[in-house]
Amino acid sequence: QVQLVESGGGLVQAGGSLRLSCAASGRTFSSYTMGWFRQAPGKEREFVSAISWSDSGTYYADSVKGRFTISRDNANNMVYLQMNSLKPEDTAVYYCAARRRTVVGDITAGYEYWGQGTQVTVSS
Repeated sequence: QVQLVESGGGLVQAGGSLRLSCAASGRTFSSYTMGWFRQAPGKEREFVSAISWSDSGTYYADSVKGRFTISRDNANNMVYLQMNSLKPEDTAVYYCAARRRTVVGDITAGYEYWGQGTQVTVSS
């Protein structure tokens, strides 16, 4: 069982930056692939980024590549999403999610545990 709590959301002007944090409970955090997803009003939830449990390989949606950076701190059970050059279309609720190491395949799927989300609003 993993519990996830996001923080760091807020209101920022276009071109600005935010850093989202996700605190995870549990002693086996390092064995989970961690992901960030987002859901804008009236839209389906979409994949943003992920970092693998095995080699900390990173993955990004095309829409955020080059602007967002995911990282993890296994010693402190934390995962981060540094968001730079924010755009109004990045406005959404951002969710942290965890996927067991036994799940393979499509990095955007198979996440079992989810946080409650944190709101990010980018004004133009």
